[in-house]
Amino acid sequence: MSDRVLKIREELVRMADPAVKASGLRFFKEPVMLYGVKSDAVRRLAKQHFKEIQSLGKAAIFTLCEELWKSGFLEETGIACEWSYSLKGEYEASDFESIDRWVRRYVSNWAACDTLCNHTVGTFIERFPSYQDQLFLWACADSRWVRRASAVSFIIPARKGLFSETIFAIADRLRMDVDSMVQKGYGWMLKASSEYDPDRVYGYVMQHRNTMPRTALRYAIEKLPDEKRRAAMTRSG
Repeated sequence: MSDRVLKIREELVRMADPAVKASGLRFFKEPVMLYGVKSDAVRRLAKQHFKEIQSLGKAAIFTLCEELWKSGFLEETGIACEWSYSLKGEYEASDFESIDRWVRRYVSNWAACDTLCNHTVGTFIERFPSYQDQLFLWACADSRWVRRASAVSFIIPARKGLFSETIFAIADRLRMDVDSMVQKGYGWMLKASSEYDPDRVYGYVMQHRNTMPRTALRYAIEKLPDEKRRAAMTRSG
């Protein structure tokens, strides 16, 4: 273990609050490892340490991120996500190897999935659009978290009107998924897309309203006008 990661863990243990841990665990149905440190404090800790390691270079920092991911503690994965996103100006296509490994090997809950994918992965895919196909492959994975990652990685690009064809292809691939966390993920992706192109999202949900799980449908239509939400929630035939 690197001295840097050891120091971070010692600080997290010192900052841990049993009440914060108990409160945090209520947000998860699956087992989650927590120290019990508030998110704002974790972000401050991440930024403080990043200033001290910035000169090491991306490769060394990604190695530290890997150590943090391996621990399984949510606070440590949060720091890893902060660091990887802080390096966004230095991303290269070859970095997808690390990103893919983190998603497939270490992501084990919605918070780690969304924190990594909304920022690091979303920014990477904007910079290297050819990797859209790799994210579509995530939608075909056995892991619920990898499938969710395929959708939530497009949240921020969707709001800008980017990658529409891939977004709807992923929605098609995940449309009948029985896992509620995946349904919420692709519903959220469609909701984000509706901020840029509400008519296309409305047309999509109207076409599939009889087969889309209600969880995904409700997420997708959340930002549509009231009359369109009511129409989408009404089964046809």
